[in-house]
Amino acid sequence: MSFHLSLSRLATLAVVASVSAFPPLSSRLHAEPAAAMGVSTPPGSVAGSSADKKTLTSKTIDKVKEVAKSASDIFARVPCLPPKGGNKAMGSLPHVAAKLAAGAPVVIVAFGSSSTEGYGSTAPEFTYPNRLAAQLHRAYPGAGITVLNRGKGGEDAPEMMARLQNEVINSKPDLVIWQVGTNAVLRNLDPGDTATIVEDGIGKIQAAGADLVLVDPQYSPAVNAKPESTSKMIKLLNKVAELRHVGIFPRFEVMREWHEGQAMAFDSFVIADGLHMNDWGYACFAQLLGDNIIKSVGQIKLGVNAPPSVLANGPM
Repeated sequence: MSFHLSLSRLATLAVVASVSAFPPLSSRLHAEPAAAMGVSTPPGSVAGSSADKKTLTSKTIDKVKEVAKSASDIFARVPCLPPKGGNKAMGSLPHVAAKLAAGAPVVIVAFGSSSTEGYGSTAPEFTYPNRLAAQLHRAYPGAGITVLNRGKGGEDAPEMMARLQNEVINSKPDLVIWQVGTNAVLRNLDPGDTATIVEDGIGKIQAAGADLVLVDPQYSPAVNAKPESTSKMIKLLNKVAELRHVGIFPRFEVMREWHEGQAMAFDSFVIADGLHMNDWGYACFAQLLGDNIIKSVGQIKLGVNAPPSVLANGPM
């Protein structure tokens, strides 16, 4: 699914921000585009008529207002705080940051399994890719920002590699956020094999010219039940990220800080299955991701970590 955010096009924003009554996520994610918007043509009306367009515009404005309120309310209840000592930077993102700094269109691909797809969220706009898109749109209203959700529940590195070319690289992304490793832990796959596959995928993404951020497993009861495998997976993903010079978002440590450092009960950020995040968890995860991207844009504007093409043309 694709969400293109433009300040001058509220109708497009409504795709990111629709808040109609939604069926269970498993069926929502395969809905037709019109249904995903929560907009339908009334029985007996003529599609495209002036009355329809007026009704659609009114609904769109109402949805945008409602979602904006929902987005602010979720942190009014529980604030999203960075980890103690500051939010660990996930590395510079020179390609996507330079384009955002210049107000140029960008494509971001969120690649992963069910926590990228959004299992556990109560509506599409509360998945982390949509939360991230909304945050970046607020920060850079002049830039055309497209966030593609390429999450598929139950998968890990082997299955993801099978669709990497078609669903990620062919989209010509400026940034890929690759969430991987959780299902490998749950399925008792060898962390070393997973790391090898991920490293191969990183090489393909880098060859396509995109920035990359890895996202490690979540800190939750189901994952914590396999401490040895989880620890190995996190260490190997960090090692691969360091060797390949890509960013990594330390989701496990961030979520552990919620529970241990901020004394939040698991049910404050994880749903009843003990694995997937709830609306608040996805919202805070997206907020911290976005903060890192925005920080990278600030570095570009200061002439730090700029790609060669930007340096050649001088400061922004």
